[in-house]
Amino acid sequence: MVTEKIERIRAMKPARQKIATLTAYDFPTARILDEEGIDIVLVGDSLGMVVLGFPDTTFVTMDHMAHHCAAVRRGVERALVVADLPIGSYADPASSVANARRLVEAGADAVKIEGALTEEIRAIVGAGIPLMAHLGMLPQRVRVEGGYRVKGKTPEEAAALLEQARAVESAGAFAVVIELVRHDVAEQISKALAIPTIGIGSGSACDGQVLVIHDLIGLFPWFRPRFAVPEADVASQIRAAVGAFRKRTQG
Repeated sequence: MVTEKIERIRAMKPARQKIATLTAYDFPTARILDEEGIDIVLVGDSLGMVVLGFPDTTFVTMDHMAHHCAAVRRGVERALVVADLPIGSYADPASSVANARRLVEAGADAVKIEGALTEEIRAIVGAGIPLMAHLGMLPQRVRVEGGYRVKGKTPEEAAALLEQARAVESAGAFAVVIELVRHDVAEQISKALAIPTIGIGSGSACDGQVLVIHDLIGLFPWFRPRFAVPEADVASQIRAAVGAFRKRTQG
């Protein structure tokens, strides 16, 4: 079943079908995404900010990821469920495999890892676990880099990103997320790879797009990435409903 899902995702690139990916962290959201035909449901470590209230993803643990992955799994039948390996969980090939297995046991069909870590990728794939890579802006390195910055601005950066993308493809990744990469560089990478590229803030030339669900539906009013275009304003509706309840209760 998982193999069939992976092959379906891979086949979308040559068929020129865009891959729609959204995050989910709970059962009802995951079920809605699956029923609406989303191709990949990502249990992202972005849950650290939009669900758990942390300032960034570096506070997210394996316990957090396994807990939310299990909830999402209960809501998904058709889509491919991919779960992020959180910071510190893939320090070497052995720990990478052990933690990837834990997420699979929790319900993930595949895992995602940040960076061109070819040894870790080969180890995970060699253990029979499908893997999605993640290049460009790496959220787990936000504290090291001092913020979220667009990648690929110089010819040297662009060449390095292309080299990394080819390396993760050779290591066995079935797809790669490209985050906050200059649009023309993301397009170049997409054309160079046989595996699908899934962009976030990297332009429309990628083979698919991913967004944090809270950004899409306007459920996190305190911050929104510049590249995110909300399709709803759920936060304001919640505020209105809560206010109406309070008034009705208090008289």
